[in-house]
Amino acid sequence: MKTYRNYDDLPKIELPYGQEVSISDSTLRDGAQMPGIVIRSKHKVQIYEYLHMIGIEKLETFVYNERDRKAIKLMQDRGYEFPEITGWARANPADIDMVLNVDGIEETGILMSVSDPHIYDKMKLPSREAAQEKYLNALQYAVDHGLRTRAHVEDMTRADNYDFVFPLVEKILEIDPDCTIRICDTIGYGIPFMDVDEPYGIPTIVKYLKHELGAKNIETHCHDDFGLAVANSLAGYWHGANWSNVTYLGIGERAGNAEMEKLLVFLKMRVNGFEKYDLSCLVEFAKFMEKEIGIRIPRNKSVVGQNVFAHESGIHTAGVIKNPFTYEPYPPEIVGGKRNFLIGDSSGIEVLKFKVQETLKEMMDVHIEVDKSDKRLRSIQADIQRLFNEDKRVSCISDEEIRAYVKKYFMFNTIMNQDLHRREDDDSQDPAPANNKRELKPRMYDEVD
Repeated sequence: MKTYRNYDDLPKIELPYGQEVSISDSTLRDGAQMPGIVIRSKHKVQIYEYLHMIGIEKLETFVYNERDRKAIKLMQDRGYEFPEITGWARANPADIDMVLNVDGIEETGILMSVSDPHIYDKMKLPSREAAQEKYLNALQYAVDHGLRTRAHVEDMTRADNYDFVFPLVEKILEIDPDCTIRICDTIGYGIPFMDVDEPYGIPTIVKYLKHELGAKNIETHCHDDFGLAVANSLAGYWHGANWSNVTYLGIGERAGNAEMEKLLVFLKMRVNGFEKYDLSCLVEFAKFMEKEIGIRIPRNKSVVGQNVFAHESGIHTAGVIKNPFTYEPYPPEIVGGKRNFLIGDSSGIEVLKFKVQETLKEMMDVHIEVDKSDKRLRSIQADIQRLFNEDKRVSCISDEEIRAYVKKYFMFNTIMNQDLHRREDDDSQDPAPANNKRELKPRMYDEVD
């Protein structure tokens, strides 16, 4: 009989093809295009540091202006082997020359828009054939000048793949057999389900590129307009892709991109073979992005939100106190998080007891066990519930307030509350003398009122 009582008991799943898979980052390229934010050079260098700490293999960046090139130089000065800094270009020699003019860059992406709205309306080209010629000429130029290439096949999930895109990819691979074919799900129309065909099915596209065209390197680049970016990225891996292109926190245009942190945690915790990534800085990275870049992080955001390891309801807190595995999918330290118990309108006596004991330990530097039936504990619970019952409170009770309650009921009352009695003679019923003194009897912490 199988027993699942802790994280190590649960089996990990296997990639069907068992291929080595990697992650490339587009936070400094696609992410930087998010409306309303500016990522300055110093921010790019710090983001690069975090990516290095995690172990991300590649990042892509623009090279168009002086601040782009300044940031690249600052990143290169760190001397790190990874992430490898790669360029990005439109499909024309002038853009590729800009990449070639940056020392140390050996790979570039080349934008190849393949859907009809992009070919005819955006680019104003007369035909698909003209688009194909433009893309292949740019690719050949990059290869002739010694660059490794990625073909960014833009809007592939709204394109005529069988009649146009797949024949184009076949010609791309004739020029550069090692070219990474990037499946760009540009507005999130991709579907992660098997047997979904033209033009949406990510599994179908990946399998065709791998098995029919023999592509060695396949990468997904998924947008989150329908909330499927991470699912589509994982579907790519599951059907043979060896790269996914993501951004931290999923930042990017419109609804953003596949979220790096979600993909990383899934791979590390659920799939065999991903010990290479160190996720312990993810929460710190998120705080940096919020403070310095201005990205608002919802409290309930997976992996890095404030509520991921916060517990308030009675059933949940009681379970986590006894065994965190009960309600936490992975330990907080995996991502650099911290467990937090909150007192709210749904909290039970178990979490209140925990918080009181924790506070007593902080105040007195000694562990004191408080019984759940302790009237002082029940008094604190009654005071808190009264606030919520009378609609005087719409937020959780802070640690500072718990400290005040502990002082009131466990510290102040302990000192001031006293048993008053008369000194009596066991052998006499005579009244005590008028000058009888009262004795003080402080209560111990384990006594019940």
